[in-house]
Amino acid sequence: MDNLIAPKSLKLGIFRCLKSGTNPEFPEQGTPQGGVVSPLLANIALNGIESIHKYHRSESEKVKQKITKNTPEDKIAYASVRYADDMVIFLRPQDNAEEILKQIDEFLASRGMKVSEKKTKITATINGFDFLGWNFKIKPNGKYLCVPAEDNFEKFRKKVKSIVNCSNYGAKEKAKKLSPIVRGWRNYHKYCDMSGSKFSLWFISHKAFAVFNKEKKLDRYTSKELTEKAFPSVSYSLAGHIKVKGNKSPFDGDITYWSERNSKLYDGETAKVLKKQSNTCAACGMKFTCDERVHLHHIDGNHNNWKKNNLAAVHESCHDYIHIGKSAS
Repeated sequence: MDNLIAPKSLKLGIFRCLKSGTNPEFPEQGTPQGGVVSPLLANIALNGIESIHKYHRSESEKVKQKITKNTPEDKIAYASVRYADDMVIFLRPQDNAEEILKQIDEFLASRGMKVSEKKTKITATINGFDFLGWNFKIKPNGKYLCVPAEDNFEKFRKKVKSIVNCSNYGAKEKAKKLSPIVRGWRNYHKYCDMSGSKFSLWFISHKAFAVFNKEKKLDRYTSKELTEKAFPSVSYSLAGHIKVKGNKSPFDGDITYWSERNSKLYDGETAKVLKKQSNTCAACGMKFTCDERVHLHHIDGNHNNWKKNNLAAVHESCHDYIHIGKSAS
């Protein structure tokens, strides 16, 4: 709890949750999987595990460089990535995997936990591994590759197939139901290589077009429009994601860092305007944070005017105030 960066009231609530114990009537009942509190508790319990495997950036197989108290933070490499209780540790040829695993066991044992042997494995990057629904691999030519994991794609494919083949819906209703599912899946994997015919969903969308085109009220043109609506395109960029710094928290007061990071969630004209305004609101002058959405305001009131000098990024509440003031006047 001492290492937890959060307001006092929030820390008190988390402390009470951890001290509440279990219900004697349901001793086997744990934290619901997929619940919002599950990754929160994992982050609290596993905070600091990333520091187990770290090394000096100048260190190599021939040159040994130890980390001291005076070593700058930018010279230290934390060779691990963690999301809640899922973690990947990157080993160099000179690293001892058994020694690192022993340190992790000791770290978890002090918190009443242990490593799952079924889910723990050591593999070469050229063979690839799955993590958080992605498959990471280093090609023989040394190039990095990230694509959706096979299990993740198969679940998505079955979900889409069940909607496309459902006889209870018409083509328009199917397109309406498919659109958020496909957009969400593509947004989740927008930092992967989605160029192949498999992950570009060519085959699935072609099958959907054939099903839509069978309806008597539709022709091939309207069927094509519905297919494009059902499978909205999302731009992707391989390895575009940037990790959150290990010592960063939304409650640490570093508004500049978090406003700049949250601006990466937006694309198109909104992203361009945010960069132009240095991630500050054009109305109130405050930095954008994750607490409130960013709205794109048309200065002259004409929503068809998309010129750069007519667009301004503002907070959602600031946008409301702007239009309230205009309607009152």
